[in-house]
Amino acid sequence: MQGRPDPDAELRRALARHRAIATALLLLMGGILIGSYWLEPSYWRDLIQAAAKAGVVGGIADWFAVTALFRYPLGLRIPHTAIIPRQKDRLGRGLGRFVAGHVFTEAELHRLLARVDPARILERFLSDPAQVRPAAIGLAAMLPQLLATLEDGRARRVAARLLPRLVTGPAAARMLARVLRALMAGGQHQQVFSVVVAEVKRILADRQSDLEAAIRTRVRGKAGAITDWVAGATIARSVLDAINTELGRIEPDDSDLRAAFQAWLEAEIERLETDPERAEAIAAAVRRALAHPSVAAWLADAWDRIKQGIAADAAREDGRVVALLSGLAANAGTMLREDEAARARVNAAVERLIATLLPAAQARLAEFIGDVVSGWDTATVTDKIELRVGRDLQYVRINGTLVGALVGAALFVLLTEIFGRVAT
Repeated sequence: MQGRPDPDAELRRALARHRAIATALLLLMGGILIGSYWLEPSYWRDLIQAAAKAGVVGGIADWFAVTALFRYPLGLRIPHTAIIPRQKDRLGRGLGRFVAGHVFTEAELHRLLARVDPARILERFLSDPAQVRPAAIGLAAMLPQLLATLEDGRARRVAARLLPRLVTGPAAARMLARVLRALMAGGQHQQVFSVVVAEVKRILADRQSDLEAAIRTRVRGKAGAITDWVAGATIARSVLDAINTELGRIEPDDSDLRAAFQAWLEAEIERLETDPERAEAIAAAVRRALAHPSVAAWLADAWDRIKQGIAADAAREDGRVVALLSGLAANAGTMLREDEAARARVNAAVERLIATLLPAAQARLAEFIGDVVSGWDTATVTDKIELRVGRDLQYVRINGTLVGALVGAALFVLLTEIFGRVAT
């Protein structure tokens, strides 16, 4: 089985080619230097020797500097050479601090967020049903496990503390008033009234004999046994008949009592919206009701039933939980698409979150980069770095050789003009 192809093969060929060019230039300069000694003594021979000597010195010096970055020159353990292999861990920590402190900064992230526009990305995601539905199914699938891990006692205690605040806070009366207005606008208040009247009539019919007995007992207690014997049954039936007659008058949609009920309800809504004392009285009544043991027991039972119902529905991909989550996502996407202020708030929230997390993230990033570099194999790290910067470093060698030769020639000409013949 053949091995995997070397992903750095092209870099290795390029490095070898440029290293050969730099070495060949240095050898050429050395050849020129040696060859110049076979020339007849003259100004031009001395100029060539000076340039060649400087070029060889410059080329060797830069070869030493480049080589010392990655290994010991000629295998000699000269101090301050093989810098990358020996200082890999320190370089990794320095690189981590540099990236965290100068690249991963609040200003850079702010510019990045301005270009990326997280709210727009979120809007496109939420507006795409093909992406939202799988996400909604995944979230719904997590609900049963989440609900199963909830500590019921703690959840109930939290609900017991939060519910009174939610339904009896400063805005609770206004919320109740809005709900009642919505019911009245749809006529539901009269439907409720009709249900109450029908239920009262049913109770009177079902318990007529018990009510007659109770009325006769009341008559006997107030007027005596003789009156009860003579007219007790008649009085009881008359009372019940009168009640049923009045209830029958209430049933029509245009009855006076219905109109009075609507007027009373409108007045109560007005008081809830404008009278703080009335709002506080309603809130106090709700608090007392919620504090009653029976209500607390009902809330606990309701929580159990809600939890079971949610868990069962969430397991179905066509359930209401998935539909609700998908609908909420679609509504949020529409809001972000149409409301520029909402997008601005989302972007601002993302920036605030990043600004809050940034200091800790910078420290962790610096530590992470340092640990990653420290964990790398030294030979591998050196090889990877040399392959990526070594070609450019060979130009340092080439330039050192050429610039050295030019500077050597220029110094020879200058010193000769000033002092006459100079030693080469």
